[in-house]
Amino acid sequence: MSTSVSDRVIEIIAEQAVLEPSDVSLDQTLEDLGIDSLGLVESIFAIEEAFDIQVPFNANEPQNSEFDISSVAAIIKAVEGLVAEQTT
Repeated sequence: MSTSVSDRVIEIIAEQAVLEPSDVSLDQTLEDLGIDSLGLVESIFAIEEAFDIQVPFNANEPQNSEFDISSVAAIIKAVEGLVAEQTT
């Protein structure tokens, strides 16, 4: 894979926020970027497709999900964990 997990996740999030990847910082939340709940769901689908993973996400109770969406950095860490689990 030529693009890192971090770079690809940022690209997906930036696309949903209609921003350039360089405008997305790791400490920002999806809300900071103007991504609403529909954008979140679309981002999750795009991440699943890009990495061929299944995100354990509960849209009705995100606080009870194992997938941390509190910041861009947290999303990247969660995706990296799922990708690593897939290769073991």
